[in-house]
Amino acid sequence: MSDLIAGRNAVLEALKSGRNIDKINIQKTDGQYSGPIKRIISMAKEKKIPVYYSDKAHMDKTPNHQGVTAVASDFEYAQVEDMLQRAAERGEKPLLVILDGIEDPHNLGAIMRTAECAGAHGIIIPKRHSVSVNETVLKTSAGAAEYMLCARVTNIARTIDELKEAGLWIYACDMGDGLIYDQDMTGPMAVVIGSEGFGISRLVKEKCDFVVSIPMSGSINSLNASNAAAIFMYEAVRQRIAND
Repeated sequence: MSDLIAGRNAVLEALKSGRNIDKINIQKTDGQYSGPIKRIISMAKEKKIPVYYSDKAHMDKTPNHQGVTAVASDFEYAQVEDMLQRAAERGEKPLLVILDGIEDPHNLGAIMRTAECAGAHGIIIPKRHSVSVNETVLKTSAGAAEYMLCARVTNIARTIDELKEAGLWIYACDMGDGLIYDQDMTGPMAVVIGSEGFGISRLVKEKCDFVVSIPMSGSINSLNASNAAAIFMYEAVRQRIAND
């Protein structure tokens, strides 16, 4: 669930309390920000909370905003280490899903549902330029969000480096030289799924060990992000079952 917090003091107190804030909206100005607004911007930067600047007409949709609003989530995000620990506790090789800039909450919810059914150990999303776990995600996941670990990280590329150091192979689901059916996905791994409009960012793709594709025979050359994630996860599941 998400709460909209309006007003300078209310947003400041939410920041001080350590509440999980998804984003902050600030009313645009021609001059410099000062007082509480300046402090809010500074605290958001320290906590790596995305700050967006909106015009007055947009801000005025929220009563008593005083130039600032925040969206806070009650969803408890996990750490990437929690996912690796879950895999170890189950005696399984890690299967993670990294979402590079997914903005549609329906896609995130559907991916969470598939990941839970497939036995994946966690989903990783970036803090910026990505949907967070909100009411739509929770509803679309059909309850899976209550069980699926989800981590928000500051830098996807850096997280990939850390996962590789932990022994995971990283697969980018994109147009590549090989097909997913020709890859060995029985080991510890993570699959990267790109955003709906722009795919996987260049830097993130360069960090991946493999760039592989799903075969396409129709007139449309791309799949919905949640469909692509489902195909990739269940190919990994199929291989692991066959390998047992």
